[in-house]
Amino acid sequence: MTDPSLPAAPPVAAAPAGRLLVVDDQRNMRATTAMVLRQAGYQVDEAEDGAAAIKRLEGEDYDVVLTDLRMPNVDGMEVLRTVRKVAPETEVIVMTAYGTIESAVEAIRRGAYDFLAKPFKEDELLLRAAKAVEKRRLVGQVSVLTGEFRRRFGLDHVIGRSVGLRDVLDRVVRVGPSDATVLITGESGTGKEVVARALHVSSRRGDRPFVPVNCAAITETLLESELFGHARGAFTGATRARRGLFEEANLGTLFIDEVGETAPGFQAKLLRALQDGEIRRVGESSPVRVDVRIIAATNQDLRKAILEKRFREDLFYRLNVVPIRIPPLRDRPEDIPLLAVHFLAQYNQRDGTRKVFTPAALAALSEHSWPGNVRELENMVEQAAALSPGAEIGLEEIQFEPVVPPRPGAAPGQARTLAAVVEEAERQGIQAALQRGHADLGRVASELGISSTTLWRKMKRLDLAAKQGG
Repeated sequence: MTDPSLPAAPPVAAAPAGRLLVVDDQRNMRATTAMVLRQAGYQVDEAEDGAAAIKRLEGEDYDVVLTDLRMPNVDGMEVLRTVRKVAPETEVIVMTAYGTIESAVEAIRRGAYDFLAKPFKEDELLLRAAKAVEKRRLVGQVSVLTGEFRRRFGLDHVIGRSVGLRDVLDRVVRVGPSDATVLITGESGTGKEVVARALHVSSRRGDRPFVPVNCAAITETLLESELFGHARGAFTGATRARRGLFEEANLGTLFIDEVGETAPGFQAKLLRALQDGEIRRVGESSPVRVDVRIIAATNQDLRKAILEKRFREDLFYRLNVVPIRIPPLRDRPEDIPLLAVHFLAQYNQRDGTRKVFTPAALAALSEHSWPGNVRELENMVEQAAALSPGAEIGLEEIQFEPVVPPRPGAAPGQARTLAAVVEEAERQGIQAALQRGHADLGRVASELGISSTTLWRKMKRLDLAAKQGG
């Protein structure tokens, strides 16, 4: 029997498809709610408590989460907090048999979309679910996390949903369609070329060549010839004329990786090419016009290089029209399980296997600091999959190798991994900042250039939360 005070629920046939998660420790209530939603055409998963819901949320995407508020150990408010942190685009409807105004207001204040007081009618449940899915859809139409949007902007291989990565994707979407020169910075292995390709695909040049060149992999004497081309006989071994990469990329995009590794003499010629829109092949005097969008990348601090006279300041400003900084993987740990599962899926597809990670293995991957970033994680996943004798990849297959020699003065045989070195440096840096900032976490996070959430997570991992500033 329907409630006449409520608008009619959408017909079953017209119900929009969506993926929902129902969380309730009362089995009958959970099963009944899930059944009603499935009959309305939704894809529904169930979680028997808050802990199980959080585990699902860390590895899967949902349009809407319907969670009971009163559950033992991990309650609905904690589920809501997790959703807001790891999947802010997902809508949450909280359900409770203890439906006071105070609990409703508190849940909505913390980010819940809607509130259902038990017992609720089927029409009421379907109406609230339909509205939540519709809101999720409307947000998704302009979200950088939707599949169609990712394909359109070449973001299929940019995996993650952390705040830092979302900032990167937002910049890609905004600047991609333009011809603006972009400088991508970040540590080695963070995925600078992946972002560069996304910028190219999303531009009007997307169907034209994308030509990458790694300046660190080419000797200084050959780099000029590689980019600008050369005339026959321009130097020993130049038996024929050759077009350079600038001409190969004409009407497309030239991605100059590791631009910080170039010598000042080459930088002057690169600057002239960017300013004039033309190049000169080695051994020729006539200029060649080129129409190329430039995307450069580096893992160096170019401002420091300018002070040390290793990089031209005028070239820096010519390249740094739109800066994009990719955060290291250790600063976005919520992306690690998603990346690991993505790389394992690629391995399974390539080798025809069906391997999966155990929860313990995923937890171990998430706790590692990944000094080699995404590239190191990808290699580790492939190694673990190859070592795994069965379908499950467990802790024994996750093998972090010591790659840093013992520090001076260390006891014999006391080797340290690079992860341990990074962890100790983080510990010392945070402790020093806490002392300067008098344990004001907002001030400390600002000084360290990270979010308060990232600072709190690092302090918890390093066992600093209880000792420094509470």
